[in-house]
Amino acid sequence: MTSRAIYPGTFDPVTYGHIDLIRRARTIFDEVIVAVAHNPGKGPLFTVEERMQFLRHATRSMRGVVIDHFDSLVVDYVRRKRARVMVRGLRMLSDFEYEFQMALTNRKLSADVETIFMMPSESYAYISARLLKEAGAFGADLSAFVPPFVVQALRRKLGG
Repeated sequence: MTSRAIYPGTFDPVTYGHIDLIRRARTIFDEVIVAVAHNPGKGPLFTVEERMQFLRHATRSMRGVVIDHFDSLVVDYVRRKRARVMVRGLRMLSDFEYEFQMALTNRKLSADVETIFMMPSESYAYISARLLKEAGAFGADLSAFVPPFVVQALRRKLGG
């Protein structure tokens, strides 16, 4: 039986921290489905299709990684994909409260879906897509945080 995990998120845009987490989750699970949330309430800079393209490009050499999207409750998506595990990243203590609350809510909604928290490598622990977009709007060099194709896309969108 194949072990499958879902790594849901906005990925607006994908960062080296996300890629690190995908790579490490793939060493634990046979298949990792990276699921891009539509989540228009967060006001994403990139469309779902753009975010999926970034992820496909970033993970093209990783076997067992599938890129998908969803616009439903994440636990419903996890069940539809016949998975039992959702992977979430915890960067800093500030992430913990929100992620803990989400995990408990998801457990109440669907007791058969388990949330596993993974910490990023310390070199990526402080990276936040939101902060990168803010810095990029002021022309900051983001090449240490995101792949080159994302740097180019950010420059086009933000004018930096």
